[in-house]
Amino acid sequence: MLSFTILAITFGVVFLAELPDKTALAGLMLGTRYKASYVFVGVAAAFLLHVALAIAAGSVLTLLPHRLLQAIVGVLFLAGAAMLLFKKDEEEDGVKAPADQSFWKVSGAGFMLILVAEFGDLTQIMTANLAARYDSPLSVGVGAVLALWAVAGLGILGGRTLMKYVPLRLITKVAAALMAALAGFSLFEAIAG
Repeated sequence: MLSFTILAITFGVVFLAELPDKTALAGLMLGTRYKASYVFVGVAAAFLLHVALAIAAGSVLTLLPHRLLQAIVGVLFLAGAAMLLFKKDEEEDGVKAPADQSFWKVSGAGFMLILVAEFGDLTQIMTANLAARYDSPLSVGVGAVLALWAVAGLGILGGRTLMKYVPLRLITKVAAALMAALAGFSLFEAIAG
């Protein structure tokens, strides 16, 4: 059953964590050089695959005893918050895009870029954690996919404008604060039972 509360929580956490990610910037770069709709199709397909893998991993975690699961989820959320706060700003590493402007070449380049760059990424780990935390894979999956697609769309179509008005550091700090709050709640549940 779909829970709009869990969907909204997942959307917010994943959206804020993915927004400052370098893949959003790579999507922006591809979107400025190639037809945006072609880039988005490839990127969206790769994000869908990543969320499916994360949901599967999170569902496996739900087989653990509840207190142990809450402790693991809490520690992973704390690690995610620390990763966001302490990661070094990386410059774009020159993503190569195809010279051929066909749908399959451009969307394939977007798909491969995200598939490789996002594997084991913070948002994929967070999605697995949220799936384990809430035991509602459909709600978490839909929320995560919509968040990732929204960030991809923003990156491809209007990332430069957004970054003029919202400082990247602020977005990163808000995402880290949300993750730290979720970590605290999970650890409290692990200790209190």
